[in-house]
Amino acid sequence: MNITVVGLGLIGGSLALSLKESGFAKKIIGVDNKENHTSEALELNLVDECQDLETAIANSDLILIAIPVNAIVEILPKIMSLIDLQIVMDFGSTKEAICETISNHPKREQFVAAHPMAGTENTGPSAALSGLYSGKVNIICEKDKSSERALKTALKLFQELSMNVIYMDPVEHDKHIAYVSHLSHISSFMLGMTVLDIEKDEKNIFNMAGSGFQSTVRLAMSSPEMWAPIFNQNSKNVKSALTEYIRYLQIFKEALEEHNSEKMLELMKEANDIRRVLKK
Repeated sequence: MNITVVGLGLIGGSLALSLKESGFAKKIIGVDNKENHTSEALELNLVDECQDLETAIANSDLILIAIPVNAIVEILPKIMSLIDLQIVMDFGSTKEAICETISNHPKREQFVAAHPMAGTENTGPSAALSGLYSGKVNIICEKDKSSERALKTALKLFQELSMNVIYMDPVEHDKHIAYVSHLSHISSFMLGMTVLDIEKDEKNIFNMAGSGFQSTVRLAMSSPEMWAPIFNQNSKNVKSALTEYIRYLQIFKEALEEHNSEKMLELMKEANDIRRVLKK
């Protein structure tokens, strides 16, 4: 089959590269509104050729959308109106608003809402990794609204990428993802801001930064252009997650101010239980 990948950054570029290497697609067509992305994707052999959106859709059997979520909401209805028998999938990190935007579209059944839980802090076509998705979880939302053919195509794709598929309601997806993904990115961004603010007066602080700091702040190097729309689209759930996080930070701060070692120890021991969750 011919596959169009809309968006040739980390997510789309890694998709194109993995599918190209596996031979899953007869031809991979790239679409990106940044000219340097299309030229770079061609130089890196991520795609076979690049075309404008309308031409690419007409020449494809499957369209994969890997662009910021605000852009997905804007362009998805247009793409759905341009297709004939093609299947369309999005790879956005939020799902409720994206599903809502085409909930009444006459070709809704040809769409599959997906969210592969994979990524790095790097951006652009040069960040593409062939094994990025292998062994990771992919979430499909509203599977009952996708046709059997569309769902079968999606499952074949994710099997090719060696991903584990689970199903969720889009509202529940956005609620849970706020805690396990969006909150961690905000924490990393704001930790980076805090340390950069201190670094203005303490020039040697980064000489002291060990692996713990580097791993915690790594996400702060992620693309703001991608994450700002995610936070905005999922603001209700992100605000709830932040409220809880700030509450626990305040509890720890109060224990610290009171020199309450027992309370701090209790909080950290409770937090250690995350090992049990992550080892499942």
